[in-house]
Amino acid sequence: MLLWLLLLILAPGRDQSGVIPKAFLLLNPPWSTNFKGDKVTLTCKDSYSPSQGHISWYYNEKLLDKNSEAIQIDQTGDYSCKTQRSSFSDPVHVDFLSDWLILQAPYPIFEGDDVILRCPRREESTSETVFYKNERKISSNYESSFTLTSVSRDHGKYHCSASKKSLWRTKKENSKPLMIQVQELFSRPVLTFNPSPAIEGRPVTLRCDTWLPPQRADTQLQFCFFRENEALGSGWSSSPELRLPTMLSEASGSYWCQAETVTPAVRKRSLRFQIHVQIPVSRPVLTLRAPRPQAVVGDMVELHCEAQRGSPPILYQFYHEDVALGNSTVPSGRASFTFSLTEEHSGNYSCEADNSLGAQRSDRMTLSVIVPVSQPVLTFNPAGAQVLVGDVVELRCEAQRGSPPILYWFYHENVTLGNSSAPSGGGASFNLTLMAEHSGNFSCVADNGLGVQCSEVVTLSITGSSSSKVTQITMGVTTGLLTIVGIAVTAVLVSRFRTQTNSGGFFVIRTPGSSPNAFQEISLSRTSNTDLQGPIYSEPPEPTELQPEYCNVGLGDSDLVYSQIQSIQHTTENSANAPWKYWEDKEPRVIYSELKKAHPDDSTGQASNRDRDREDAAENYENVPCTSSALDH
Repeated sequence: MLLWLLLLILAPGRDQSGVIPKAFLLLNPPWSTNFKGDKVTLTCKDSYSPSQGHISWYYNEKLLDKNSEAIQIDQTGDYSCKTQRSSFSDPVHVDFLSDWLILQAPYPIFEGDDVILRCPRREESTSETVFYKNERKISSNYESSFTLTSVSRDHGKYHCSASKKSLWRTKKENSKPLMIQVQELFSRPVLTFNPSPAIEGRPVTLRCDTWLPPQRADTQLQFCFFRENEALGSGWSSSPELRLPTMLSEASGSYWCQAETVTPAVRKRSLRFQIHVQIPVSRPVLTLRAPRPQAVVGDMVELHCEAQRGSPPILYQFYHEDVALGNSTVPSGRASFTFSLTEEHSGNYSCEADNSLGAQRSDRMTLSVIVPVSQPVLTFNPAGAQVLVGDVVELRCEAQRGSPPILYWFYHENVTLGNSSAPSGGGASFNLTLMAEHSGNFSCVADNGLGVQCSEVVTLSITGSSSSKVTQITMGVTTGLLTIVGIAVTAVLVSRFRTQTNSGGFFVIRTPGSSPNAFQEISLSRTSNTDLQGPIYSEPPEPTELQPEYCNVGLGDSDLVYSQIQSIQHTTENSANAPWKYWEDKEPRVIYSELKKAHPDDSTGQASNRDRDREDAAENYENVPCTSSALDH
């Protein structure tokens, strides 16, 4: 059975690493292999001196009921400990054997140590002792010990042998093998320098870092620094640092350091490290490359950032309103960043150059991104209300998106009505005084120099005759359903009317809500042209209100009939207080409106022509007193 000597490799606690140092064990006597019945004292230590506080002991990974700094053991197994200021120690295997012959080595063993190997017997013997390494004889003597001088980290398996005499014969006894592992006395040094990187004209401090285990903390080391193969400074020194007052560009090269013990000599050298003396970057210049003088949404633009001086590599960072857009590292020259413009990309741009010697920021550059106009929307105000010919309607055209200024054009049946500009964006309006010929399709156009956008067509329908001066406007989008609602031209509440026709005349009334062609015809017959019937009342009149009178006036053979619409009494009183009262001292004024008389025998064309003639003749109205003589004429 192999007996493993586990030797502790400890690194001192370093605050900058944040690692809690391990505890370690010391053996007294220092042998890890002992005869059964012997006792060994174990002491728990950490990198601090002395150890303080509660100490935990473990045997084969089980917690022992012991908390003192040192304990005594006599059982084979693995032992470890932990202090309040350390992590767990590495386990140490200690054997207590009943063999006649054992091989003993001290614990721990470090490179450069002189190691004494012992081969004790349970009984005294004068026979020769032979020592082996890896099954090869390395020494024989009668002293039962052998010294390995200045051991290196060359591990090996050792054992010893001796002759055991009995009454009958002599027998050769061999110890159980012991694997000896030599620990590192100090780590391979690491060369560092500060500041890093080295900057031309500034001082640099070189440092050769290594560490000793707590068991060998009193070992003295010395250091030497080299550039290429030339020693720097005064050569060997006990200080692990060397300050170079001024770094020149020609000082770039391969640097390394070496550490060694004073006696016995254990020497180690660091890896070579290339130090480049650098020039810091200058202030970079930001430029922009675009496909046109004025940047437009959708354009691909390219930002360029370049520092004229500085050691590579240089990291370039691009910013929009101090928010990083992206970065690029180049060994030399300038860096670029390409992106597609959106409306949000308007604003200030800058770039930064950094080669780890200090960042430099460029001047700001302002970029204005022009946004093409979106499709405008045309609306009317008032919308959906009944208006009269002569009313003013506001046409409103607005594009929800687009850079100002925006020019808006208004069209009726593709004929320009006018234009209006929105210098700050938004919409524009155009006021239109309605005329009968304004029925039809309206549209508008928005343009900010990046392309024209047309609105959808909006239809404005004017129904009713021009002679009645009453107009109905209905608006709708051509893509929707056009709904034409017939609005009554004349809302007539008749309580009393009189009528006269030459031979069975018709009084024509269009009721509210009816379609333009829906008429109510009331036949009023009389025996002769001059025989006028008395008034017919639909309901008793109010005593204080004027009751409108309606009567037809026939003009001989003419197909025109004039109908009385309203009687107006002359008064000097405030009309707003009593607009409908009769006054006996003034003759009433009567307003007549032309009513078309249907001719069943006319063809469609003739009737249409005759209607047009009547409309032209009906532009003027005549007030005729509603008397019996007027009716007769």
